[in-house]
Amino acid sequence: MVESKSFWKSGHKPTLFGAFMYFDISFMIWGMLGPLAVIIAMDYPMTPLEKANLVALPILGGSILRLVLGFMSDYIGPKVTAQIGMLFTLVPLLLGWLWVDSLSQLYVVALLLGVAGASFAAALPLAGQWYPKEHQGLAMGIAGAGNSGTVLATLFANRLATHFGSWEVVFGLAIIPIVIVFILFSIFAKNSPNRPEPKKLSQYGTLLKQKDAWVFCAFYCVTFGGFVGLCNYLTIFFNTQYGLSAVHAADITTFCVIAGSFFRPVGGFLADKIGGTRMLTFLYSGACIMLLGVSFLPPLPVVIVMLFLGMMCLGAGNGSVFQLVPQRFGNEIGLMTGIVGAAGGLGGYALPLILGQLYSSYQSYTPGFVILSLIAAASMCLVLFMQSRWRVSWLSRSGKGIADSTSLTS
Repeated sequence: MVESKSFWKSGHKPTLFGAFMYFDISFMIWGMLGPLAVIIAMDYPMTPLEKANLVALPILGGSILRLVLGFMSDYIGPKVTAQIGMLFTLVPLLLGWLWVDSLSQLYVVALLLGVAGASFAAALPLAGQWYPKEHQGLAMGIAGAGNSGTVLATLFANRLATHFGSWEVVFGLAIIPIVIVFILFSIFAKNSPNRPEPKKLSQYGTLLKQKDAWVFCAFYCVTFGGFVGLCNYLTIFFNTQYGLSAVHAADITTFCVIAGSFFRPVGGFLADKIGGTRMLTFLYSGACIMLLGVSFLPPLPVVIVMLFLGMMCLGAGNGSVFQLVPQRFGNEIGLMTGIVGAAGGLGGYALPLILGQLYSSYQSYTPGFVILSLIAAASMCLVLFMQSRWRVSWLSRSGKGIADSTSLTS
């Protein structure tokens, strides 16, 4: 209880929850096309690969724009960056509601929705800069749990589209919550007085010369990329493989998404306790086993449980990665959040394309999920390799690093 109080007293609660709200509603908007794709396909017939491309484009846009918002967060501050991001999010919502009249135009809207996904690069530095290193995992985990906004998308998008008889209306309705959050965020969120000095654009290149930066990118490419990619694709998977309706497929996707969303802060919290590398070893192993199980395409109840547990591992892994990042790159957290977040977005972009392309080629999802399982296994091996090197360098200088290394060698 004492430690819990010290966490809440060590930072700024209104900003923490402001960052969560901004990230949450942005994630909802970013993930709308995932569940809606099944309904949209009724108006614009698509091949499996075209469906995969549609739900992957917002992730690609988010990956690119995270670098932009990451630099802006560092230079002009995460609060103003977040406000700009919310205002620009209105553009694809208005276009999706009033402008789209063809699949090519819908692809444009899908790409522009990436600005909502780029919210990560502002929300996490805004929250994390208020908290000391010993509470970074939990603080970043709580703010990052805003990826639970995907739950709102999968739960309500298809229901609203069915109720109003139009998927375009869903884009218009999404304007209401983003405006409300913009007002509340503007009132309550504040930049940390301990915010690091702005970095130059050239320092992106300096960071990318460091091998550890690429390792964190690889870690997050798998955890976050796996999570967001599955969030956007599972409705299509359940509809195609198990013949579920658009609403029912999205409901089951919601159940799986909940695991990944709400276990992100748990992953950060446990990483604070036992060390980020140890947590990632367990989580990648769990994700590998669950995804391999899904590749056998078992009965629906079984595959739901496996995907729930697999998404739980990936979501907790997101929190664990960002327990480690501030320890290694504390003075460049704004830049690193953008870089690592962009890598995660690229992973999320690739996942639907892998599943869609292999399904088109083999008329089965088995090869796709086998490949995803092997990627998780390779990530686990990378963690084991890197922790032995980090243990004698920067990780040994962190209290959590010492706990991590001793637990691994005992």
